[in-house]
Amino acid sequence: MREPNFHAHHLRTVSRLVERLSPDPSSLAVIVGGSQAKGLGKESSDVDFCWVVTEEEHRRRQASGELVYVASDEGLVDYPGGYVDGKIITLDFLRKVRDRGSEPARAAFLGSMVAWSRSPEVDELVRAIPVYPEHERAHKMLGFVAQLEAMRYYLDTAEQHGNRYLLTWAAARAVLFGYRLILAHNRILYPYHKWMRAFVADAPDKPADLLRLSDELIEAPGKRTGEAFCGAVLSFREWERPAQWQTRFMDDSELNWLHAAPPLEDA
Repeated sequence: MREPNFHAHHLRTVSRLVERLSPDPSSLAVIVGGSQAKGLGKESSDVDFCWVVTEEEHRRRQASGELVYVASDEGLVDYPGGYVDGKIITLDFLRKVRDRGSEPARAAFLGSMVAWSRSPEVDELVRAIPVYPEHERAHKMLGFVAQLEAMRYYLDTAEQHGNRYLLTWAAARAVLFGYRLILAHNRILYPYHKWMRAFVADAPDKPADLLRLSDELIEAPGKRTGEAFCGAVLSFREWERPAQWQTRFMDDSELNWLHAAPPLEDA
C-alpha cells in the first residue's frame, strides 16, 4: 500500500472542517480518507471524509435525504478548485463494515486518519476495517475464474455477431475479473473501479505484461485481445477452478436473485 500524501492545504482544510463540525453535539468523529489517504492524491484533489454522527441525527438526515456533506466556501477551503466531500455515517455502520463489509467498503478506509473523535472506539474500528477478508478469498477466486472464462466466450461470440455493446461490456468485465483475481491472489483489497488499475499496478505478483494487455483489450475489444488478456491471467498460475465454470457463472450472474436482492443493473 502507498503512503498517504496529504498536502499542507489539505491538512489546513481538515483542521477547519473539524473546527466547524466538532461543536455540533450530534458529532462523534471526523475520519479523513480518499485519494490522499491511499497515496494517490494530487495537489488539486478534494478532501474526502466520513462524518460520524449519532443514530438520532443520522435517522433525521436519512429521512430528509441529507447524507452527504459537500462544501467549498472560503472559510473552509483555500486552494483553487478544492472542496470537501463527506459521507454521514454512524458508529454502527463502522461496526458493520468491520464485521461484513464488502472489499470496496473496507478499502475506503485504507490509510484513513481519525482527525477528531469523541469515541475511543473509532480509532479501533478504523484500524480493523481495511483488512483483507481471508475467509472469503478461495470462494471468490473460483467465481473470478468463472467470470473470466465467460467473458472470453462472450468476446468471441460478440465479435462473430457484430454485437458492439456485448463486445465492450465483455471487455470491461474481463479486465474487472482478471484484475480482481490478481488482487485476490496478492491479498489486496479491491478499491472499486476508480483506483483498481493503480492497485493492480502495485501488486507484486502478476503477469509482467498485464497492464499492457488490459489496455489493448479495452482499446480494441475482440477475440484476439480477449484471448491475450484472459490467457495471460488464466495461465499465470495453477488456479483452483470450479468443476464447471458455466455453472458457477450462472449461479453468480443469472441466479443471484435467488440468494439476495439483485444488483440494480439486474433488478
